Amino acid sequence: MLWSTLVLALRSIRRNLLRSFLTVLGIVIGVSAVITMITLGSGATQAVQNQISSLGTNLLQVRPGQRMGPGGGGGTAPPFKEGDADLIAGQISGITTVAREARSSVTLVANGQNWSSSVVGSTNNWLQTGNWALAAGRPFTEAELRSGAAVCIIGTTIQRHLYGGGDPLGQSLRVKQMPCEVIGLFQSKGQGSFGNDQDEVVLMPLKTLQRRVTGNTNVNTLLVSLDPASDAERVKSSLTQLLREMRKLSSSDDDNFNVLDTKQLADTLSGTTRVMTTLLGAVPPSACWWAASA
Repeated sequence: MLWSTLVLALRSIRRNLLRSFLTVLGIVIGVSAVITMITLGSGATQAVQNQISSLGTNLLQVRPGQRMGPGGGGGTAPPFKEGDADLIAGQISGITTVAREARSSVTLVANGQNWSSSVVGSTNNWLQTGNWALAAGRPFTEAELRSGAAVCIIGTTIQRHLYGGGDPLGQSLRVKQMPCEVIGLFQSKGQGSFGNDQDEVVLMPLKTLQRRVTGNTNVNTLLVSLDPASDAERVKSSLTQLLREMRKLSSSDDDNFNVLDTKQLADTLSGTTRVMTTLLGAVPPSACWWAASA
C-alpha cells in the first residue's frame, strides 16, 4: 500500500514538474526566510541590550523636568545642587554610587584641528556609573577634583580627529578658551542605543567645567548606580520621595524631575524587537503556504 502511494506521488510530480519545482522552491525560500528573520531579530535584541548596558549597569538617570526629550520642562525646572548626590547616597540603601554630571557644548582645538563636541564635568564616580574603562592614562586625583584643575580624559573619536589616532597623553587640548592637559584615554564603546557616538566624549572635573567653561554651579544630571541585589522599584520609589522633599514639592505639585531606568528601557526595547521578529517571521510561512496551494 505504501509503495503504491509512493509510485502515484512520483507519477503526479513527473506530470507537473514545473508546479512541483515551484512548490519546493517556495518551501525552501519560506524556511530560509524564517531562519534569517529569527537570527536577525535575536541579533538585534542582543545589540539593543548591549548598547543599553554600555550606558551603565543598573543605572538610574535623574534629570530636571517632567520627562525626557523636547518639551520635557527641563528648561524651567531648577537644576540639582552639588550636595544632592551625597544626600541620596547617604540616605537610600541599595545605591552603590551617585555621580553628578554637567555638560556644555564647546569647540575643541588641538594640533591645528578643531572639533565641536559636548564636554562632561563630573567626578571619578562617573567612570563607575557609566561602565567607563581607561585604555591609557589615569583618573583624576582628589586634589585635581577639589581645585578644579585643567585636566581631562578623552574618547577615541576625539583622539582620532584631533591627534590623528596617536598618543594624546600629556598633550594640550583647548576647551573653549581654556587649555587643559590630556591625562587619560577611554576604551572605545562604539555607537550608543540612540545612534550617538559614545566615544565622542571629553571628561573633566566638575569644578573645572563649572568655573572655567559654564560659569555656573548647575548640575544637570544625577547618575545613580544600584546594587544588583537591591529592589530597583523600591529604590526608585525612595529616590522619588527624597527628591520631592529636597526640592520642597507639596503633595499637590507634580514632579519637576524625571527618573530613567536604563534596565527598564532595555527590557522595553528588547520586547519590541522580539515582537517585530515574531511578526516578520510569520510572513514567510504564510507566503510559502499560499505559493504551495496556488
